Amino acid sequence: MTRSLSASARSVNANSAHQDIARELRREVDGEVRFDDYARQLYSTDASIYRMVPAGVVIPRHSDDVAATVATCHRLGVPLLPRGGGTSLSGQTTVDDGVVIDFSKYMNDVVSINREERWVTTQPGVTIDELNRQVAHTGLYFTPDPSTKSRANVGGAMGNNSCGSHSIVYGKTVDQVQAMSVVLSDGTATEFRAVSGRELEQRMARTGLEGEIYRGIPGIAAAAAEEVDARFPKILRRVGGYNLDRVSAAPGPYADIDPTAALDLTQVMVGSEGTLAAVTQARLKLWPIPADRGLAVLHFNTLHDAMEGTVALLELQPAAIEHIGEIIIQQARQSLGFARGLSFLQGQPSDILVVEVTGGDKAETADKLARVQQTAARRTAAYTTTLLHEPAAQAQVWAMREAGLGLMMNVEGDAKPLPFVEDTAVSPEKLPEYVARFDEIVKRHGTEAGYYGHASVGCLHIRPLVNLKRSEGIDRMYQIADEISDLVLEFEGSLSGEHGDGIVRGAWAEKMFGKELVGRFRDVKALFDPKGIMNPGKVFDTPDMRENLRYGTDYTIRPVSTRLDWTADGGFAGAIERCNGVGACRKLNAGAMCPSFMATREEEDSTRGRANALRAAISGGLPLTELTSERMHDVLDLCLECKSCKSECPSNVDMAKIKYEFLNLYNAEHGIPLRSRLVANIHALSALAAGPQAGVANFMMRNPVSRWFAEMATNIDRRRKLPKVVSRTFEQRFARRTTRTTGSRGDVVLFHDTFTNFNHPEAGLAAVELLEAFGFNVVLATDRACCGRPMVSAGMLDKAAANAKRNIDALMPWVKSGTKVVGIESSCVFTMKDEYPDILPGDPDARELADAVMTVQDLVAQCVSDGGQQPIWNDTPRKAMLHVHCHERALAGTQTAINVLNLPPNLDASLINAGCCGMAGSFGFGKEHYDVSQAVGEDRLFPALRSAEPGTEFAVTGVSCKQQIEDATGRPARFVAEVLADSLRR
Repeated sequence: MTRSLSASARSVNANSAHQDIARELRREVDGEVRFDDYARQLYSTDASIYRMVPAGVVIPRHSDDVAATVATCHRLGVPLLPRGGGTSLSGQTTVDDGVVIDFSKYMNDVVSINREERWVTTQPGVTIDELNRQVAHTGLYFTPDPSTKSRANVGGAMGNNSCGSHSIVYGKTVDQVQAMSVVLSDGTATEFRAVSGRELEQRMARTGLEGEIYRGIPGIAAAAAEEVDARFPKILRRVGGYNLDRVSAAPGPYADIDPTAALDLTQVMVGSEGTLAAVTQARLKLWPIPADRGLAVLHFNTLHDAMEGTVALLELQPAAIEHIGEIIIQQARQSLGFARGLSFLQGQPSDILVVEVTGGDKAETADKLARVQQTAARRTAAYTTTLLHEPAAQAQVWAMREAGLGLMMNVEGDAKPLPFVEDTAVSPEKLPEYVARFDEIVKRHGTEAGYYGHASVGCLHIRPLVNLKRSEGIDRMYQIADEISDLVLEFEGSLSGEHGDGIVRGAWAEKMFGKELVGRFRDVKALFDPKGIMNPGKVFDTPDMRENLRYGTDYTIRPVSTRLDWTADGGFAGAIERCNGVGACRKLNAGAMCPSFMATREEEDSTRGRANALRAAISGGLPLTELTSERMHDVLDLCLECKSCKSECPSNVDMAKIKYEFLNLYNAEHGIPLRSRLVANIHALSALAAGPQAGVANFMMRNPVSRWFAEMATNIDRRRKLPKVVSRTFEQRFARRTTRTTGSRGDVVLFHDTFTNFNHPEAGLAAVELLEAFGFNVVLATDRACCGRPMVSAGMLDKAAANAKRNIDALMPWVKSGTKVVGIESSCVFTMKDEYPDILPGDPDARELADAVMTVQDLVAQCVSDGGQQPIWNDTPRKAMLHVHCHERALAGTQTAINVLNLPPNLDASLINAGCCGMAGSFGFGKEHYDVSQAVGEDRLFPALRSAEPGTEFAVTGVSCKQQIEDATGRPARFVAEVLADSLRR
């Protein structure tokens, strides 16, 4: 795949020591070795509060690359860190001046599946959701399901001993691992699994590091046994420290080993957070997928009532009980992406419990749900219970729960609900008193906390609000952590209940486990990693938890002059800082964010990667001059400006808007490229080409010679055909209509966009016919200009503002009179709705127009049940598949468009389960973008179109989607209005 990033752009900017390491690694590794300043910044953070800048990054293609990297680092004494999705909350996936090994780009294959024996062998870089997608045909699945499963790698799940919502049934990751291929700290490759008898003797007899490990571990475990029994909490959710409780071989010389005793080093590896060895492959247990599931959502007025309710509900042996607290509920109601899916909430609960039950069939599940509802009414303080049996309705609940961390981080201001004591676990029956005591500590320190988590196993993710940019906030964090660790000990719980130790909990290792047991952990570490190079400073012997903070007292922002209105984000820097590293932009085969990451699997091409690079430039990690550098342009270049992050990112990072601002700054320094100028003036150019000369213009634009010249001059890929212009524009055809109606509903103003007018007048005529069938008298906006979308996308914000002002002046008289204003092209409509208020800050008319303008399908949806005139549909059976433009999907959702398309009784329409089409305005026309554009379409859209039944129509809501689909399939794609108009009885 051709990337926009040139080889020269990845030049090494590191110091000479780093360059020496890089040269050594490049000699040994087939994969990618990146030691440039940008790579170092991109991998300096995870989802935690920490930031550590590595020496460089290796992206291995296979296990030999991993072995070569580890061996080289061992020889040079360089720290290294095995990393997957980088979603850790405790600082596990940050390393200071070491080498990061990123498994996620290439080492993500599912190697083999054994349905009969119920296991799968996989590489560590595959996400949990992707693994389960690939094994779903067997009726089995991998059960650990942390909320980050859409982007969390299986290797990370093993590193942290992840659990998730259903651990009450299936246990932890350590219970699912059967074997591992590993690279030891000296570069030796071997396999770990349960061994006993003669095989164990043979392994203990081996020379080298592997033999030393097998000979040493049983003795360490035996010496630690008494302290393990005394200090390990007797609850399911203990994931801290090393799993010395799971070493079963007897101690002593290998000749005296009990032949019946097994030693399974996978059990020690799981939860070791990359501090012992690197995993290159694993065999994992699979479980049958439940035949049926149902949810009961219990609504409470207080947190304490919810905790009391948990205890009563556990007697029903549910599959899961999840708690969602007040801050998440409030933020979800305000979230662009999540507010649309909260129909399961009734009233104004402060807290809810989500209880899942499973059954062999729907009847059994329904019976269990009824029992939950009865128990809730009789034995809890829940004021109502919502029962959900349909998968789509359940998915909405789980989506909010899984987005909880990101949603909480949307709290305004510098004080954020941060992960530093959010992983504690106690016995579930102790939750009511424990949570009350926890809350007392938080409030005594003058703050509040967000609550959510796995109530069924007593593991709540409680996140106090603190401001780490101020010294008093850092002190408050430390004091709260100190007191909470005391509280956990008092309640015989675990400080690490799911997210591992890392730095933030490893700092309290001796308090939680005692000096003797931590000494045994050191023995294990020294045995596996004599040079101490494997992810040092994690689990125990960590840096002070107050050091290496992403936002510390030395964090300063350098002012940047901006053009757009950033008030709602607390400034341009605040918009960038919305990204907290949860990595939802790295998900695959789901939603639309982030299309370029789905295509390239590059951290740099994720929303998080871009935010990290920009934050480094404005805060000193990179020189401020890098903010408008060509290298930064490379980082932002593959952002398709789809706006998906604005709704799908739980923290509502609006990278499209950030890119507009960046391009405006970049253009001011470097000038505006010719292609951007041409695209920005597409309206004027189309007006010159359309009309009697259209035939000549089309020939000049579309013949192979012209396309070759266009590629040479403007970098518009010759494989793309420019849209044809028409000899009679929509305006002309509209003016010459012989049949008109007097609408019973009155006037509606149609904003006819550039492409409707000059390229696809048939879409405009269909929209007019449809609106007239609903009783509207259609009038056109006069003296209107291009909406400005191409100018906004190119960062030509002053020109876009001029167009916006002209359109506002043209449309506001209609808006003031109460007349509806509609558009066919989603990108134009949502430019008015989303961009105009930012381009013209403080202009009340811009906001009023934004609130008033709508798509044709929005207006049709309003008319369906209002008692007004309705169309008469024909009875010709038809099928259609709908792809919704990214801007509409992000800012309004897909439900209205698909509902409207299914209005005619004869029309059977389905929504294509796909993200961005890949065209994204002019993006897909660029030669440097073509391969990525096609890869985005191939992700899910193109395969879905190819599998369509013969005769199925393709419906779209954007002209970019129309062209991409037609280019890919050779079949027509038409606007929703066109498809609906064909169902009218004429």
